[in-house]
Amino acid sequence: MQTLVMLLMLVICANFLLKQSFHKMLFVCAVALIAALFVGFLWPVAIEQSKMQISGWLANPALMLDTSVILTIDVALQMWFCIASADRASGAKHKKALRLWLYLLDIFPGLLFFGVLFCLLVMVIFSLPGVSFALLGWGFAATVLVCLPLGVWVVRKILPEESIRLELLFLSNALAAVLGVVATVNGRTATAGTSEVNWLALAGMAGLQALGAMCGFFLRKIKIKHK
Repeated sequence: MQTLVMLLMLVICANFLLKQSFHKMLFVCAVALIAALFVGFLWPVAIEQSKMQISGWLANPALMLDTSVILTIDVALQMWFCIASADRASGAKHKKALRLWLYLLDIFPGLLFFGVLFCLLVMVIFSLPGVSFALLGWGFAATVLVCLPLGVWVVRKILPEESIRLELLFLSNALAAVLGVVATVNGRTATAGTSEVNWLALAGMAGLQALGAMCGFFLRKIKIKHK
């Protein structure tokens, strides 16, 4: 369980670096400064945590399911950014309201990255007992301030093509979604399974799918005819 959570945290960090690689370095440095201040000012909260408390969080089904919902929203927004960026690269024109949403998607850093930073801060504090908490907190903040722009620079050097980075960001978010389901749900389901088939419900679902397919087909025909 903890191995899956650590792997998920690694994927979230990689997604953050990939997303920031599409921005100018000044914007990246501003985001790194916000992340460093977030870490620096939260060390008094981090020292109040404990390893047993963190293990309790990981074993709490309700909390992990809520985390899965947040992860799903985060992944959906990141994938929407990838699709919108590919659409813009193809020369498509968007309405003003949609352009505003796309701008917000561009600057959206991710919901869980700051949670990962807080978790890493707690791990650093517990890994170095006897050292001043304030020194550890602000030292980790300085590390974040330096490593984030450096990591973005390395990503750009390794993958200079934006199209490849965009595709990798999309696939990496898909991996994060799969890991999130496995790590947070951990085999639990909302409803109990059954071995019996409800043929009436199955027929109704098939009928709805057929009706939707027919409506889509005719709407597309009408749209092509008008064009």
